[in-house]
Amino acid sequence: MSEQPKVRTTEGVVQGLRRQGHAVFRGIPYAQPPVGQLRFAAPAPPHRWEGTRQAVEFGPVAPLSLPIDVPPQGGDWLTLNVGTPDPGAAGLPVLVWIPVGGYLSAASSDPMYDPAALAEAGVVVVTINCRVGAEGFAFLDDAPPNRGFLDQIAALEWVQRNIAAFGGDPGRVTVGGVSAGAGSVAALLTMKSARGLFRRAIAHSVPGLHNTPTLARRVTAAFADRVGAAAPTAEALRDIDPWRLAAELTSFNAGLHAHRESWGRLTETGTALCPVVDGEVLPETPWPALTGGRASGTELLVGHTRDEFRYFSVISGRHGTFTEEDAHSALRLHAPRPDGARAYRAAFPRASPEELVETLYSDALFRMPSQQLAEANTAAGGTSYLFELCWIAPALGGILGACHSLDVPLAFGTLNSPVGTQLIGEEPTPDAVALSRELQQTWVRFVTTGDAGWPAHRPGEHLTRVLDIESKTLPYPEQASRRIWEGHSPAPFDLS
Repeated sequence: MSEQPKVRTTEGVVQGLRRQGHAVFRGIPYAQPPVGQLRFAAPAPPHRWEGTRQAVEFGPVAPLSLPIDVPPQGGDWLTLNVGTPDPGAAGLPVLVWIPVGGYLSAASSDPMYDPAALAEAGVVVVTINCRVGAEGFAFLDDAPPNRGFLDQIAALEWVQRNIAAFGGDPGRVTVGGVSAGAGSVAALLTMKSARGLFRRAIAHSVPGLHNTPTLARRVTAAFADRVGAAAPTAEALRDIDPWRLAAELTSFNAGLHAHRESWGRLTETGTALCPVVDGEVLPETPWPALTGGRASGTELLVGHTRDEFRYFSVISGRHGTFTEEDAHSALRLHAPRPDGARAYRAAFPRASPEELVETLYSDALFRMPSQQLAEANTAAGGTSYLFELCWIAPALGGILGACHSLDVPLAFGTLNSPVGTQLIGEEPTPDAVALSRELQQTWVRFVTTGDAGWPAHRPGEHLTRVLDIESKTLPYPEQASRRIWEGHSPAPFDLS
């Protein structure tokens, strides 16, 4: 049996595992555990260690504020994992994946993010854990804001210090994510503290979830009051068990509709504690920062699925039940003002209430923020490659359509992961395998060369790779929605 791989990092030696033709190292700390006096603080540099640290088990996940059954775990949440074709290699491209969902979960151990296929293709893959929910994004008077973003920056700094020892090139780092992970990527594009830490970016299904400080302060105060804290401060919350805090946030998010009159659009998202445009850690939202030249463009692969909202309507049991009243309410809250509601009615005159709700929510939550990020990055001097996934998920008789997150197991080649089988089925079809190979090759080409393999997005052309059984490069398929949202980039949620 061959000796297990060892690598010397700046903090000490780690020993991983050999599997499926590559090496993996798991649970490596990139910062100190954010517990005790470090809870709600900015990430502190990791401790050094003597001897060899076993890096064969995933680190604990940060407390999840989702209605799923995950047992409480230890407090060493700030760890990362490396999958590499060969620790003895040099100059390999690097993908740093941010597995954040809804700013409520971040589990790098999810089998959907298994690096095997990408490592086989010659890419060093880093997946990270970071703080989410109240730990990462509660707006506290005596703690730095957007701690989840600060964690991500600390992980990227670790990559710059150490990835060459794993065969990677610190000058060819691509940062990537889906959903809130893509929102994190968009934020990193504009944050001064992230400059120079990566060269390229991949963003699938970018959300426009941000709070103003005014709203964030009000929401955090209400949450602190719910959990019995004396004040919305780190000092008051520090002694509350983090998993209890996460469970309370799950219930708090479920009751947001009760605050619709004062908290407005935020109450439709199910995510009360999202990133704050605080003026310091996150100076402004990515779209105006890039368009206004206050952030530099980069090489960006960005896109969305066609039926983004379908997954949420199905799992919530609402699919097939939306009424005209629902459509009216959605247009009032989420269509761009002042004429967006009228524009949607005019652009989709034959749409049923169900179709109108799905179109609007897909646009407002993911499709338009993604498309507009491509435009903004191009305006900032970057190169943007835009895609839309139109292939229908085979599971559940196709009811999910081309839904949110379907593209991730396709790109990682993890069709047999739990999420992959949930969306694609137990036995992937030849079409699924072929599309997975295409999207995976796109990722590998992009992280290696900065070229996605189709013409870049340009003003007036809006060329888009439409991923399907037979993929094609076409003008942007959602032109009607694009015209409605032109000049209306996602604005931070504020008090009504």
